[in-house]
Amino acid sequence: MDSLGPRISRAVRRERERAGLSVSELARRAGLGKATVSQLESATTNPSVETLWAVATAIGVPFSVFVDEPDGAPHLIRASEGSAVRASAAPYEALLLAAGAPQSRSDIYLLRAEPGAPRSSLPHSPGTIEHVVLVSGSALVGPSEEPVELGPGDYLRYRGDAPHVFAALAPQTRAILVSEVR
Repeated sequence: MDSLGPRISRAVRRERERAGLSVSELARRAGLGKATVSQLESATTNPSVETLWAVATAIGVPFSVFVDEPDGAPHLIRASEGSAVRASAAPYEALLLAAGAPQSRSDIYLLRAEPGAPRSSLPHSPGTIEHVVLVSGSALVGPSEEPVELGPGDYLRYRGDAPHVFAALAPQTRAILVSEVR
């Protein structure tokens, strides 16, 4: 398995160059410092979920292009393993389980969260819909203005192209998130 830091670094540079953007222009569009983008591309920083989402939105690509493993043999991820990306201001991390093919534009994540500050998300690309199935614990999930309390087995679909939140209410809260762009 390829290490997450170098994989992110290569993918950020590749996608920035494909989009024809300079480091300065990507930083401006993503609301980041030029040094942050340079550090991402040189693998000298551990980016947060927020930083990667900002870069993905600025370039117009799914978040998964930065963390997805190349295709190959069967891919097993044990519950205690995998390279997750942590949030900077909340006890929350996202582990990409499967990236959709470019034509399908849907990705599957395992979310692991603890009570504390909520994971507030800015709008993703237009047309993004998120589907959440809570596996364990409890959480407030969905639109920032009207989150819904979910328990194990509950499912919620909401617009990911509007501000939204995931706030764990119980220890060891786990959920499956499918993010799709329609």
